Amino acid sequence: MVFSCNFLASLGFLYLRRVEVGMDISKAYAELKEFSAEQLKEVDDITSKHRGRPGALIPVLEKVQEVLGYLPAGVLMKVAKGLNIPIANVYGVVTFYSFFTMVPKGRHNIRVCFGTACYVKRAQRVFDKLSDFLGIDRGGCTEDRRFSLETVRCLGVCGLAPVIVIDEDTHGQVTSPRRGKAKLAK
Repeated sequence: MVFSCNFLASLGFLYLRRVEVGMDISKAYAELKEFSAEQLKEVDDITSKHRGRPGALIPVLEKVQEVLGYLPAGVLMKVAKGLNIPIANVYGVVTFYSFFTMVPKGRHNIRVCFGTACYVKRAQRVFDKLSDFLGIDRGGCTEDRRFSLETVRCLGVCGLAPVIVIDEDTHGQVTSPRRGKAKLAK
């Protein structure tokens, strides 16, 4: 079954509309408490600079995510209000593009390739060992926000399988959990 972007955005609107009308509003606004007053002022400054400008939503979201690290529901509501656009539009964009995230990310992002070559060479085992070592699942973040762990479909370096990328550094033929742990300890 294929859904239109408008339909999916309206589902996002329904989710966030529940937040707006009070069902989860305290939770959404509680998410804002983890950010400093300076950070929230910077979000307000970004949205006020771009209010009324067509096509400003994606650049605004990029800048806001750069400032805050991620885009929780409370921030989406703040951006929608600041730009004077429907929350469904904001939610639709954030959930459509993979470079936006509504969950916190760690300072160091670890990506495990699950492309065919890596998978055949036991990428799942590498992922499981990392997941156990860090104590987080796919898409998760350590409590201290030091590490995030995710999987990707292909990194394009199949000759080095299995491959992980830590931030921008590619590590190939990762088979020893001890070597991986040593690299993470640095």
